[in-house]
Amino acid sequence: MVPRATSVDAYVGKRIKLRRIALGFSQEKLGELVGITFQQIQKYERGANRVGASRLYDIAGALDVPLDFFFDGVDRHPQPGTLQKEGFAQIRKAFEGAPSGNSAPMDAKTITQPETLELVQAYYAIPDANVRRNVLELIRSMNPQKPETSN
Repeated sequence: MVPRATSVDAYVGKRIKLRRIALGFSQEKLGELVGITFQQIQKYERGANRVGASRLYDIAGALDVPLDFFFDGVDRHPQPGTLQKEGFAQIRKAFEGAPSGNSAPMDAKTITQPETLELVQAYYAIPDANVRRNVLELIRSMNPQKPETSN
């Protein structure tokens, strides 16, 4: 019997989609790069199918990210059986925190919004690293809830 997909699988799928769109790849293009159909990419991104370890390794290579990118923000030490005992609503709380101390908390819905993805694409389209850093600092200065950070 094949294990059912869990909320962690859905989270990994959302991270695959986030990176794919940030790079401007279609589902078809990513599928070609890793040797699978775009329908399978859709299933991974929706969390309908689990992504095997070797397939995730291939996807990480195609998307040029380390494997831990897909788990950024996930509880690193879950209790045994947690995913089987708790429903998605309870597990989801593990994914709602910010992945780093410098960013505002956001859920998976926020990071997959078209506006968020457009902002990320526009940011990385700026060729000058100093200009990108200045844009980031400008955005940070507009947030009254967070103190400015020094890089």
